[in-house]
Amino acid sequence: MPIPIVNSIASWFLKKRIHQMELFIKYPHEVQSEILHQLIEKSKHTLIGQKYDFASIRNYATFKERVPIQSYEDIEPLIERSRRGENNIFWPTPIKWFAKSSGTTNAKSKFIPVSPESLEDCHYAASKDLLCLYLNNNENSQLFTGKSLRLGGSKELYRENGTVFGDLSAILIDNMPFWATYSSTPNNEISLMSDFEAKMQAVVKSTIQENVTSLAGVPSWMLVLLNNVMQYTQKASLQEVWPDLEVYFHGGVSFEPYQEQYHNLISKPNFKYYETYNASEGFFAVQDRNDSKELLLMLDYGIFYEFIPMNSYGSLEEKVIPLSEVEIGVNYAIIITTNAGLWRYKIGDTVRFTSTYPYRVKVTGRTKHHINVFGEELIIENAEQALKKATKLTACEIVDYTAGPIFMEGKNKGAHEWIIEFKIPPENLHHFERCLDETLQTLNSDYEAKRKNNVTLNMLKVHIAKEQLFYTWSKQNNKLGGQHKIPRLSNKRDYLEELLEINKHL
Repeated sequence: MPIPIVNSIASWFLKKRIHQMELFIKYPHEVQSEILHQLIEKSKHTLIGQKYDFASIRNYATFKERVPIQSYEDIEPLIERSRRGENNIFWPTPIKWFAKSSGTTNAKSKFIPVSPESLEDCHYAASKDLLCLYLNNNENSQLFTGKSLRLGGSKELYRENGTVFGDLSAILIDNMPFWATYSSTPNNEISLMSDFEAKMQAVVKSTIQENVTSLAGVPSWMLVLLNNVMQYTQKASLQEVWPDLEVYFHGGVSFEPYQEQYHNLISKPNFKYYETYNASEGFFAVQDRNDSKELLLMLDYGIFYEFIPMNSYGSLEEKVIPLSEVEIGVNYAIIITTNAGLWRYKIGDTVRFTSTYPYRVKVTGRTKHHINVFGEELIIENAEQALKKATKLTACEIVDYTAGPIFMEGKNKGAHEWIIEFKIPPENLHHFERCLDETLQTLNSDYEAKRKNNVTLNMLKVHIAKEQLFYTWSKQNNKLGGQHKIPRLSNKRDYLEELLEINKHL
């Protein structure tokens, strides 16, 4: 298809979609109310719909009163029935696809239902919206003169009882519409290779001859790929490989720890970074402005949102509120009801609203990925802001990190223990530790209170990881590529102990 025709189609769709976005920005609560009504009405004859008598629910208050908040463990028996081919359990449309995801409390895999509606009206709709917003903000873009290099789907798909499971990215690639296939590289055969290291080499060889204009993928694994590209081509900069490269669409993990490394690889003036917020359970928010770290919450993807303030999360006073009651600056756990049959489901993410007209958020971390052993409530957002400042003050560069507690023992006070892999290490580790500790205190008053005069917490401790420690850990745990993430913060020492042991033998 000639480029001018592609641009004309994109321009038509862009104008139409921007108008629809303006509607949900102007009438967010009405749109969310309508979404909830549609989901309830469509599912009233399902097993879940009959159990909670959806047919008689007329408003949010009744829905909230009748349907309980649920975790994966609560719905796992129903998921397993659905995976064995039973239909009409939590959604009327037959569920064929399940996105395999890790991270539950019992360390088992989760199998998140993916309906045809969630594929089309949520995940693929978001991909189109991302392009719309980017093109709307960059009228001189030459995006369609080349291809998007996508990195994902590192695991193959598995078929059982007529249903299919695998990484969400693999499911998306396997069902990809023609317009996305046409504009993407590498081909599906390479994208779905299960051996991550072999796949890396295949992606490099198949894409260096293409005119790549955009990148799309998780920052940690995309960085591995780009470093492989540089090593293979022996070029001085990435723009020598792909001169027309103009934007990187990223998501899955925070971009903060990797930002400096990307700037070093891609020194092209006016190169753009666009962030997305998506998960196996749905696509939630996209960056809608150039050079912004705030994400527009997308309210018309078939997802109804509720929120729990983290200061009440998991307590007897836990409070669940709709979108209309959120406040700027408060840390919330997200609850979703979706067009894939998840009802008041805890996805485990936390966000903070930066604006309520329109509703924009920043992802702050995970409900389980924080350190609060001593009442310090250290979240990922704190950690990554502190690391960014500490690296700047000490002229170093970080590849990856994790942190956990040193528990109190006898008269010994507690502390936080960090393992950090540096690309450029600090000249003085103790100075880096002080910078990190002092910055954390300025960002988090609870941490500051526990550190004051070492009342509860001693000075934090940093171990320098040997080269490729986190890569080795990921490989040993079969977590290379795809949507796998390094656990950043934990209330337990499991990750720390594993990593320290591997570090001894590298």
